[in-house]
Parts: sequence; C-alpha cells; structure tokens
Amino acid sequence: MTSLEFETEAMRPVKAWCTNGEVHVTLADGRTISAPLWWYPFLNGLDADGLNDIELMYEGIWWTRVDEGISVKSMFLGQKMPGAKEPEGVA
Repeated sequence: MTSLEFETEAMRPVKAWCTNGEVHVTLADGRTISAPLWWYPFLNGLDADGLNDIELMYEGIWWTRVDEGISVKSMFLGQKMPGAKEPEGVA
C-alpha cells in the first residue's frame, strides 16, 4: 500500500484531542483511533492546553506549541516515535 492509497478523504482527521494519557483522532468516516501519548516524546512537558492546541492536517495532526505532528497512518500502523519508552508501571 502506498501512502497515497492510505491517505484518502475517509481517513482525513476531523477532530483531535488528548485525555488520560492518550491522543484521540476522529476520522471523516466516523472512526476514532487512539494512541498512548508516551509514543510521542516531543509532547512531554506540555500541559492540557498545549496538548489540545492541535491543528488538523489532511494526513494527520500538528501540535503548534512544539511544531511537531503525527500522521494518521503512523497511528494505524502502531509506529512509535524513535526513542519512545513506555513509562514504568504502564502495562
């Protein structure tokens, strides 16, 4: 599957938010996907306002305060950012 085959109108994010240690994205086709925040070390240190200061892009979401983002495709594939380490006590 190529990137273009994956990034369709149905996969476009229409809403994104962070709660309880997770990032959630609602797609144009109605599905919601989630991933642990610890997968994205660049989010460490952001407060709730910073975590929810998100811009929607056609293929993913962008946190304006840290100038970083993730793709919907990476969330579906379970791809953590390089250097992401599961916190102790999380199972």
